[in-house]
Amino acid sequence: MLNDTIHPDKLPRHIAIIMDGNGRWAKTKGQPRVFGHKNGVTAVREVTEAAAEMGIEYLTLYAFSTENWSRPEIEVNALMSLLIETVRKEISTLNKNNIRLQAIGNLTGLPDKTRKALLEGIETTRNNSRMTLILALNYSSRWEIVEAAKKLAVAVKDGQLNVEDIDADAFAAQLNTCDFPDPELLIRTSGEYRISNYLLWQIAYTELYFTPVLWPDFRKKDLYDAIMDYQRRERRFGKTSEQLING
Repeated sequence: MLNDTIHPDKLPRHIAIIMDGNGRWAKTKGQPRVFGHKNGVTAVREVTEAAAEMGIEYLTLYAFSTENWSRPEIEVNALMSLLIETVRKEISTLNKNNIRLQAIGNLTGLPDKTRKALLEGIETTRNNSRMTLILALNYSSRWEIVEAAKKLAVAVKDGQLNVEDIDADAFAAQLNTCDFPDPELLIRTSGEYRISNYLLWQIAYTELYFTPVLWPDFRKKDLYDAIMDYQRRERRFGKTSEQLING
């Protein structure tokens, strides 16, 4: 590990990242927004490898939201093509680093070629066990919550579930993230201070970290800074500091 001030016994199991600032980064260089997205791939690669090296078990990246479909068609098409290219290009690296690829979101709404490349990557890496890299694609937390509610409603209607048995655990079991622990740390780049419809249920007790660094410039050091900040915080989950000290 490059930074010996990080305590390996206090690492978050799951880190979620909102990768923001690609367009602004490109604008500062007089380039189109797509240029920023392409350069953002380098940050994805470096952060993924750094997280795996440290022992992070889960890393979720907000790659494309349902709201992103409203962007200019040329940018959306470029993002879908870039996703195909990146997944196929990085599969060997994921396998070399023993990283499993997964995805959350409305995957059926993705273009056929994009979905095919994604599913191929998931299948090819399914036996890897060092870390799970989760891409949030065509994802909206409100969509996810509504879909979970629908599933529970159908189960009650079909007599498979009693209303009285619906609790937080039953609800969480219907979410896209049911196989993953909730993130302990959420990082957002580019200096924006909002969640943008991302993992709203899952981040109830997540530590939030905001950095002015634009995503294409985000590197291992920036990830280390976020983790060190996380490790300085006291996570009480509704308890007092005295309760934590006294066990």
